[in-house]
Amino acid sequence: MLSALIFDVDGTLADTEHAHLAAFNAAFAAEGLDWRWDEALYTELLTVSGGKERLRHYWQLVHPQVQDIDGTALQALIDRLHEVKTAVYEQAVLDGAVQVRPGVLALIEAARTAGLKLAIATTTSPVNIAALLRAAIGPDWRQTFAVVEDASTAPRKKPDPQVYRQTLQRLGLPAQRCLAFEDSANGLQAANTAGLATVVTPNTFTAHHDFADALRVLPSLAGVTLADLQSWHAATLAQPAAAA
Repeated sequence: MLSALIFDVDGTLADTEHAHLAAFNAAFAAEGLDWRWDEALYTELLTVSGGKERLRHYWQLVHPQVQDIDGTALQALIDRLHEVKTAVYEQAVLDGAVQVRPGVLALIEAARTAGLKLAIATTTSPVNIAALLRAAIGPDWRQTFAVVEDASTAPRKKPDPQVYRQTLQRLGLPAQRCLAFEDSANGLQAANTAGLATVVTPNTFTAHHDFADALRVLPSLAGVTLADLQSWHAATLAQPAAAA
């Protein structure tokens, strides 16, 4: 029986990546850096999960010969950039620049009404999650989700399955009774490694990823009903029995 839905945040619950990209570029300008990420470059950088990890990866690309002897100077720069970027992103959400993806809120409400548990499994920062979900659901958004796992509780980024395994543990449910929702190959790999069947809704930045192992690949959740999810989920449970 399907008992819980587990959602990624960035790119899955909402089209956040354009706002994140603009916020990164604003942070670079604020720090006086000549860095400028366009959509093509950012699409490549999204293969690195985590904002701070992405910044470190890019610094190493553009400064391969520079050695930060004890690591403190580089980490301080990354921390400053990420702090500014987060503030700019939060303001963009407040200004209405980030929209929840079609069908998401209707599906969440249907699941709540049916008594299913809802969870967040993301490796983005708690501040980013709160900004988005306060705007989308309201100040009591945490009451919607039985479990919220994020970068503060699951530091190993996707495709590592840590965030999903911790989510399942806190839900008290086996993976076979849950469905995950993702938008990227890293997210799909993390969910699958944790044993979760996964519905993928790609976005502009992830449409080229390989989603061969997804339960379903859909343009969005618009028109998807809880009955659809229950049917797809039941089919995954029937597969091992049919094979036997």
